Amino acid sequence: MNAIVALCHFCELHGPRTLFCTEVLHSPLPQGASSGDISGQNEQAEEEEGGIQMSSRIRSHSPAEGASADSSSPGPKKSDMCEASGCRSLAGGHPGYVSHDKETSIKYVSHQHPNHPQLFSIVRQACVRSLSCEVCPGREGPIFFGDEQHGFVFSHTFFIKDSLARGFQRWYSIITIMMDRIYLINSWPFLLGKIRGIIDELQGKALKVFEAEQYGCPQRAQRMNTAFTPFLHQRNGNAARSLTSLTNDENLWACLHTSFAWLLKACGSRLTEKLLEGAPTEDTLVQMEKLADLKEESEGWDGSEEEVKPSSQPDVVEGQELSKCSPETSLMPDCNSWNVAHRRLSVFRSLRHMRQVLGASAFRMLAWHVLMGNQVIWKARDMDLVQSAFDVLRTMLPVGCVRIIPYSDQYEEAYRCNFLGLSPHVQIPSHILSSEFAVLVEVCTATRSSLYPTLFDDEQSLNKYEFVVTSGSPVAADRVGPTILNKIEAALTNQNLSVDVVDQCLVCLKEEWMNKVKVLFKFTKVDSRPKEDTQKLLSILGAAEEDNVKLLKFWMTGLSKTYKSHLMSTVRSPTSSESRN
Repeated sequence: MNAIVALCHFCELHGPRTLFCTEVLHSPLPQGASSGDISGQNEQAEEEEGGIQMSSRIRSHSPAEGASADSSSPGPKKSDMCEASGCRSLAGGHPGYVSHDKETSIKYVSHQHPNHPQLFSIVRQACVRSLSCEVCPGREGPIFFGDEQHGFVFSHTFFIKDSLARGFQRWYSIITIMMDRIYLINSWPFLLGKIRGIIDELQGKALKVFEAEQYGCPQRAQRMNTAFTPFLHQRNGNAARSLTSLTNDENLWACLHTSFAWLLKACGSRLTEKLLEGAPTEDTLVQMEKLADLKEESEGWDGSEEEVKPSSQPDVVEGQELSKCSPETSLMPDCNSWNVAHRRLSVFRSLRHMRQVLGASAFRMLAWHVLMGNQVIWKARDMDLVQSAFDVLRTMLPVGCVRIIPYSDQYEEAYRCNFLGLSPHVQIPSHILSSEFAVLVEVCTATRSSLYPTLFDDEQSLNKYEFVVTSGSPVAADRVGPTILNKIEAALTNQNLSVDVVDQCLVCLKEEWMNKVKVLFKFTKVDSRPKEDTQKLLSILGAAEEDNVKLLKFWMTGLSKTYKSHLMSTVRSPTSSESRN
């Protein structure tokens, strides 16, 4: 992660000061150098990273150090005392700390100030703002600020106990600076938790020192006795105590370097960038929402102390499923494909494979019911066969329209699932068998030794099965059907297209019709247009036929909550109302 983590301090004489900072360098260490031999070296070995000259040994003075040296005059001053203790972390000439990540050839370098003048200016400005104007209520806690020119800052201010300080405490902050605003905002929960842990450790050490000093020499009574004496003069020029003195930890800066270096590495590893061509699809948004719901549910289960009793009903999640027949298939959070770990090879490999096995007319009937949102029931003894069939058929639908119970010992109503796998002995209600809103696929053992020709050379041949597809409303052969079904069949019958190309064709077709669904949803549900206007819109979209209208209405249930809430918030805003008027 290209960022800088710094510890800042508010000095009563000089104001905000940077005490310690850790930055990332992507150039490799010089040959023969290691992080263990950085002390005791007097040779400078400078590397260039993006135009920034740095040294892995003794570094040149930062701009602040040079200015301080030039402007200093002979004779002891309180500012000199402060520079030697409270406002300085590492002594003059200290080589700093370097950690080298051998896997990525990245160095984590720590010193009091960045060596590059531009970085020094950015860190200095962030330090001043974090300890002056950019603070949260109570002056202790996290806050975010910044801009494109000077970078964006995550700042967490806190107090450290000091028996000699005004108010018995001193003000510090830990800041993280980077130029990527989105990345920093997405890292907020992670940074907050880890930085809060560092702060708690510092405050705990300081509190022990504070209590020991107060027990030996209480400062409150002493200050009350000298209430009319100027406060600074009573401290004999000790303007600020060092953090090592406040925590009684001589290895404090080495520990902070380790913590800051780990923070930079871990924060950079937890998020990865992915190139998206255009806006995220509805399937992507639905998958993200479902994964977030699963995470919340798992956190709720982890926090519960009561045992969860198994339910008699199989649990169903949109786009995912829980099977009570096998604990190995209990929860599958991947919304793209839910291939079971123990299943070595799918029985149905693709839609083209299924069409060749079932036959053109039976496959068209089955695909029509799938696209219309009717309940698809498979009865078979082989669970892998049923699961592979659902795995193939679900590719025709948006993720939000998929509700699966992969295998059950009893019939489940259509509102719970549109894909239902049953064992052969389960009785299906008669009104379901005669319903036009359901289709049944019965898998039986073939009476002949070889019912189908060998389509694929694999060990799971379908020759031993016979498939019977029935429905209360069979699709006539001369029926036009939805437009997307005709295009899918055209792609499947085109032998010049490979299976991968057909899959990409399905993705494009689904996205095309989901865009029509979005237009229809906004037109009817948000804008509340009359039916006459809706019919005109359907004609423009090329979806005025009955099957196309039914398909659009069913697919409307698969829209993401993000999209719906965005539309509703846009309609409620005053600016959008004025623009429509």
